[in-house]
Amino acid sequence: MSVNSTHSDAGVDVSSQHKVINIAKNNVTYVAAEDQEKHKVGQEYESIRESSEPKLKRKLKGRQMGMIAIGGTIGTGLFVGSGSTLADAGPAGALIAFIVMGSMVFFVCTSLGEMSTFIPTPDPFNHFAGRFLDPSLGFAFGWNYWYSWMLTVGSELVACGIIVQYWLPNLTGAIWSAIALVVIFLLNAISVRGYGESEFWMAALKVLAVLVFVIVGILTITGVTGGDFIGGRNWHIEGAPFKDHIVGILKACIVAAFSMQGTEIVGITVGECENPRREVPRVIRSVFWRILFFYISSILIIGLVIPNNDKNLINASSASDVAISPFTMVFLKAGASWAAHMMNAVVLITVLSAGNSGLYACTRVLWVLAMEGKAPRFLRRLTKRGVPFWALSFTAVWSAIIFCISLAGNQSVYVFLINISGLTGMIFWLGIGLCHWRFRRAYIAQGYDLSDLPYRAGFFPFGPVYSCTLLVIIIIGQGYNTIWPKFDALSFFSTYMAIPLFLVFWLGWKFYKKTKWINLMDIDLSTGTLLEMEHNGDIEVFEPSDTNIWRKYFRWLHRKSE
Repeated sequence: MSVNSTHSDAGVDVSSQHKVINIAKNNVTYVAAEDQEKHKVGQEYESIRESSEPKLKRKLKGRQMGMIAIGGTIGTGLFVGSGSTLADAGPAGALIAFIVMGSMVFFVCTSLGEMSTFIPTPDPFNHFAGRFLDPSLGFAFGWNYWYSWMLTVGSELVACGIIVQYWLPNLTGAIWSAIALVVIFLLNAISVRGYGESEFWMAALKVLAVLVFVIVGILTITGVTGGDFIGGRNWHIEGAPFKDHIVGILKACIVAAFSMQGTEIVGITVGECENPRREVPRVIRSVFWRILFFYISSILIIGLVIPNNDKNLINASSASDVAISPFTMVFLKAGASWAAHMMNAVVLITVLSAGNSGLYACTRVLWVLAMEGKAPRFLRRLTKRGVPFWALSFTAVWSAIIFCISLAGNQSVYVFLINISGLTGMIFWLGIGLCHWRFRRAYIAQGYDLSDLPYRAGFFPFGPVYSCTLLVIIIIGQGYNTIWPKFDALSFFSTYMAIPLFLVFWLGWKFYKKTKWINLMDIDLSTGTLLEMEHNGDIEVFEPSDTNIWRKYFRWLHRKSE
């Protein structure tokens, strides 16, 4: 693997200058010449794979990971909130905004894919930041990611109650929210396969909804349904194709970026994937096409069918606005009177999927934090099926508390907490780009060969530089409406509160543990890698994927007959 290393009889790369991997009885010990020095400067890194404690079960199949990746892409931001981008920027401006943000998300995912395939960990945000940058940054990223998704689960529970009340207005929404919490808790508590299978089918239904929408949208534009040939008419009205020019596009970019949050969850599933070497690159490569089809095509159709000056577009920004969702409006123009009911069901599935994925992500992140000594030890415990039950229960309890706060008479506390979590997704993505930059620099500096990477992100260093630059612009520009045209101190504070909160976690842990920035030559690129796991038998080594469909079919028949 390393061009400056020799190969041992066991087939494992050994570098006499930097790192030595000792393999005995499937236990891995990381030994470095600089260990004593690292103890002095506080840069010691402890791999979760060196622990003798029970481990997560690698039971997620390729089809489940693929659908989880798709499910993370399609959210309420697309189904309900996408209309506001059309109102802010016009049809062409909204399209450009989603193309720009889609390209940024693509590069974030390729950066995450390269690192996660090389080191398959269930918490890439904490693990990579603590490994490639500074352990205190890993602590901050991990806890902020848990906090953000824990709040998201609580907000999705609130949304579930609102959505069901669309059909049953006389029953309190709290009942349905409680039922939703029990359902997603059980799906996560059974096993990782329970989560994976539930996400597979929920994502499949969302994909079906978008497919139907695209087909109906094309038929509506051409006048096959609805009786009106629209064509490009709505691109020539007042405010189209661009509205407010660059300012409108920037507004739409912020909305587009937030609507795509959740795509990074596929990086967490790597820690429980059966075959990371094959499945992770396959899923990451498909990100581009998923964004192109699900977002770009949907925004294009919405911009062609619906005038950008439609007053309903501005109001459609939450799950309760499903009746005036741009998707619903397109179906209604096609003459589908049942559109609102269908979209309400789709949004309900979307909200359940988001809550399910959020609970899963929180649980794995919290478990890794506990394994690395950054969270209470009792959260390390796993069930026989490999489920971090205590981390799952801890997260569910806090999400329930957030939901109860939403039921209080004064909603300002709940809104304040949710607003704080809004910016954290951008901070995580920024962290991924920084980690990838450091990972690749360390990989080259230590003499490793790029061709040995299980998955190699293209367009480096342009990819992380481009994504980080855009993310900094979005983070700075997110609160423009709290400053202009009138300064709103409370909104400004709640919008940017995520930044000082992150700094408190980072600097607090740095002061407590006396951690320091890790030098490139001291970054550990040997422990817990995919190559090491495959050698130790922690991950099954699968045969290369065959592109010949007939050979694949007969091999499948052979396995079924055994």
